[in-house]
Amino acid sequence: MSIEQLAEIAQAMVAPGKGIIAIDESTGTIKKRFDSVGVECTEENRRAYREMLLTTPNLSQHISGAILFDETLRQSTRDGVPFAKVMMDNGIIPGIKVDKGTHALAGFPGEVVTEGLDGLRARLEEYYKLGARFAKWRAVINIGDDIPSGTCIEANSHALARYAALCQEQGLVPMVEPEVIMDGSHDIDTCYDVTEVTLRSLFGSLYEHNVMLEGTILKASMVLPGSTCSDKASIEEVAAETLRCLKSTVPATLPGIVFLSGGQSDADATAHLNAMNLAGPNPWPLSFSYGRAMQSAALQIWSKDIAGNIGPAQAMVFERARANGLAALGEWKG
Repeated sequence: MSIEQLAEIAQAMVAPGKGIIAIDESTGTIKKRFDSVGVECTEENRRAYREMLLTTPNLSQHISGAILFDETLRQSTRDGVPFAKVMMDNGIIPGIKVDKGTHALAGFPGEVVTEGLDGLRARLEEYYKLGARFAKWRAVINIGDDIPSGTCIEANSHALARYAALCQEQGLVPMVEPEVIMDGSHDIDTCYDVTEVTLRSLFGSLYEHNVMLEGTILKASMVLPGSTCSDKASIEEVAAETLRCLKSTVPATLPGIVFLSGGQSDADATAHLNAMNLAGPNPWPLSFSYGRAMQSAALQIWSKDIAGNIGPAQAMVFERARANGLAALGEWKG
């Protein structure tokens, strides 16, 4: 696939007023979500839940793509239609999570590196044949006493760049996600510093690996104080600091940036995105790639009657998509 075709897909992923729904939870993670609402984590229940999400009427008005887990990309609706076909027929681009999760970084207590590069070329080739047109790889950067180390940031940036180069080789748009974790007591200034260093390292590695930025999407964490920090930040401060950090690190040639919700409340994730777009114009489209902030309310509704509450749950999915779609335009009124 040419860079022009990759660029077209990347631009479609951040089309005005549209974002990405992340439903790529691993089996272990979705089990925790199901356990919290009393739903048994069987393959059929996982399939039914994801069908409810992906077949929400008019979802493509505000959703451009969805990140799937390996199991989900291989599944079909109750009527036997592959999810990837359902999505493409409805104007939603199929994406796939391809990393193998985080593992302890040897020699650096409290730090992790994402694995999954072994065999990735063959997996990407198969995912393309199954219908995926973009992929996602998540790195995790923890903030704590004397961490993150430069070694941790460099190791994760290198892995993200190798992954991104392999994606483009196989015709998939890479979504690179260096998540600076919100957990901790650090203040917003510390988060800014760590995010800035991480993004500088990432884009340096992408350049060194000949990754074409025109066919790449950044999934970014916002600049936030730690979850247990006593000094809270306003919506406007978070938006201003996040924009300042991005403008100092992210090349303008990137087609767009989507944000992760990262443990924020549904309302805060939407409000922060809206405030950043109100402060525009910005060098790139700013949109969303939310998981919990798109799903949690709908999961609560669906879990109460997984056969009978599909309609009400889908109405909630659409409402969350609509709110975040408006926020991606700076038009959300709260």
